[in-house]
Amino acid sequence: MSRARALAAALTLSAAGLLGWIASEGGGPVVEQGGVEVHLPYIPTKGDVPTIGHGSTRYEDGTRVTLADPPITRERAEQLARALHEEEEQRFRASIPGVKLFQEEYDLYVDFTGQYGIGNWRSSSMRRHLMAGEYVKACHALLPWRKQDGRDCSIPKNWGPKGCKGVWTRQLERHAKCMAAQQ
Repeated sequence: MSRARALAAALTLSAAGLLGWIASEGGGPVVEQGGVEVHLPYIPTKGDVPTIGHGSTRYEDGTRVTLADPPITRERAEQLARALHEEEEQRFRASIPGVKLFQEEYDLYVDFTGQYGIGNWRSSSMRRHLMAGEYVKACHALLPWRKQDGRDCSIPKNWGPKGCKGVWTRQLERHAKCMAAQQ
């Protein structure tokens, strides 16, 4: 059975894509307050910005997360992640007019955009390759995105407790999913 790509403009992040984001981002530090688990703001890795819940660095109104912000519930963390992804998706779809993608490709590139930002996506070779219909080249263009705060996260010396191994692991997972979608 053959499957076809759909215009990115017609796609939305799948439930699996959102759950993948939540799993990749984790929830950060969690404490119990009044019998309810809440997420505290934190800095995920050295050189990163304050984050809360499942990778949210700002609120729906654009206000940046600070370390002084009050904790949020699990439900609020999921709501915030979903709302920010919906906003990010609009910019992502607009950045690739006429491009057709498989759902798996859409999910992983939106995940990339959520992690690295729309500005990095717009200037990326991934985007240029997709615009040219070069899907395998776009997959391979994920791999150079392995740095965080000037550190090469693919190098084991940067994998310590305050390291960035997760950045590299996540890129390898995206690349593997992208290549599997090409089969």
